[in-house]
Amino acid sequence: MRTEYPSSRDITRSWHVIDANDAVLGRVASRAAMLLMGKHKPSYAPSIDTGDHVIIVNAAKVKLTGRKEGQKVYRHHSGYPGGLVETGARRMRETRPERMLELAVSGMLPKTKLGKQMYRKLKVYAGEHHPHQAQNPVPLAV
Repeated sequence: MRTEYPSSRDITRSWHVIDANDAVLGRVASRAAMLLMGKHKPSYAPSIDTGDHVIIVNAAKVKLTGRKEGQKVYRHHSGYPGGLVETGARRMRETRPERMLELAVSGMLPKTKLGKQMYRKLKVYAGEHHPHQAQNPVPLAV
């Protein structure tokens, strides 16, 4: 019996919309990562990007559990000596709320060229409107 292995021309990509309004950050991110990798499809293969496009709306209204709103810290380095920049979750929500979800999803994707290719199919918007109506995205419940 032969094992079916998908080729790039056999992959069909669909579009999904996830509403993050009052949803927990980690649950939204894990659902989006699963869709981006294509693990929900029977044709999943770890060495091929079989995933779909994901649109996340209402990123500013995502919920953090426990005391993460005041304690969670996002860090990045500028590359210069002493260039560690720390931003709290509350400040991140005020300035760049879509970045919270982008970082959560990218942390759940593979750290390879394939993971970067999957990440490019993620679109995050702070409000409830998005410019991808022409793709006929399917709403998903989290």
